[in-house]
Amino acid sequence: MSYPSVSLWFDQAAAAGDPLTPRPGLDGDLTVDVCIVGGGLTGLWTAYYLLRADPTLRVAVLEAEIAGFGASGRNGGWCSALFPVGVQAMARRHGLGPALDMRRAMNETVDEVGRVAAAEGIDCHFAKGGTIELARSAVQFERVRASVAADAARGGIDQYEMWDEDQTTARVRASGVVGAGFTASCARLQPALLVRGLADVVEGLGAQVLERTPALEILSRTPDNGTGGAGPRVRTARGTVYAQHVVRATEAWTSQLPGTRRAIAPIYSLMIATEPLPASFWSTVGLSRGETFTDARHLVIYGQRTADDRIAFGGRGAPYHFGSRIDPSFDRHPRVFAALRRTLTELFPALRDFGFTHSWGGPLGIARDWNASVGLDASSGIGWAGGYVGDGLSTTNLAGRTLTDLVLGHDTQLVHLPWVGHHSPAWEPEPLRWLGTNAGLTAMTAADTEERLTKRESVAARLMSPLLGH
Repeated sequence: MSYPSVSLWFDQAAAAGDPLTPRPGLDGDLTVDVCIVGGGLTGLWTAYYLLRADPTLRVAVLEAEIAGFGASGRNGGWCSALFPVGVQAMARRHGLGPALDMRRAMNETVDEVGRVAAAEGIDCHFAKGGTIELARSAVQFERVRASVAADAARGGIDQYEMWDEDQTTARVRASGVVGAGFTASCARLQPALLVRGLADVVEGLGAQVLERTPALEILSRTPDNGTGGAGPRVRTARGTVYAQHVVRATEAWTSQLPGTRRAIAPIYSLMIATEPLPASFWSTVGLSRGETFTDARHLVIYGQRTADDRIAFGGRGAPYHFGSRIDPSFDRHPRVFAALRRTLTELFPALRDFGFTHSWGGPLGIARDWNASVGLDASSGIGWAGGYVGDGLSTTNLAGRTLTDLVLGHDTQLVHLPWVGHHSPAWEPEPLRWLGTNAGLTAMTAADTEERLTKRESVAARLMSPLLGH
């Protein structure tokens, strides 16, 4: 495989001198204290904090390709405080206090990622410029205003601001804007530089990062029964890893492992990037402080101005594939790429004069109730984290710190957050999973069309909201 073709981010990493050469893989059976399955940000953050807490630990990270090959090296570069379950929904399940604790933890996590990147010398272009949520219709404006008001009623934990048209255009000038919401709890970064740099740091701390070593099966601890039971283990084609604890950090690829095939649905999100844009473009458009941007439509879009003055822009719209299939051919979807180019050019019409150089995609993981989770099962010895619904660039860090406390038995505030130990219901069997998931995608697309035509809040979106963690 040509790893630079995975994403703009991998291409830039290669241009910066990363050879993207796979590290040696597993060579026979291995015994460690902690085996982490998945060399993305969840797995690497877990290894990092474990070894910072106890440098004597024997830690192995198994990766099917190379570090960051999955969503960690393909995402939109938003290190945000977003969590897939909203405060209101979480408060209904756990109470308002725990829900607000989760919000505080997510806000703090953005700064923690920046702190570690600086401390470890990982130049990932971290710039905490916040997120601008554009309102481009009266309906969108009211939706954003309601979200700002809800945050204010909760004490302003997210420091969510409402901007009028003049305040918005002072920071970014996009077509049709009537206002915006702004939150400071987001940083733009280059995700491949973060995950690849973190892999180097983890290896330097003593972890074995074993690449081109896909896990075939994660096996639970066997009972002792007086016969000397074995701990959990991971079977690969290159040997078996025995451990005291195994951490499953496989996100969308969780759906490919025996025993967890219906735990996560792999949903594709795709991205495009422009060529580097001249100063004349940016003097008109703005985004001079590292802001990320979106708008208040229902079908998610996300963008950033990169450190080399491109726009990297992505969104949903690619179909779910029957049987939770994951295949490299699904990373490219010409119809979705064309729609993304139209959408971005509609936002910034001056882009008609410039070209697009990169397009890519990949699967992200969604649990049935859209509730990301982290936990450690004492009986099996297996820990897990995932189901980030695309909000994983920062949530993976919180997961790594939480898993470290769980594995080491530390009773901290992190292990009492409401996502810890959460078990989502399994996705429906096929063909119901295929029908329902793609119907939801169609509904969100229809909701935006409905609002454009009726100038009122979408009925379709309101009906779908409880199914999306809101």
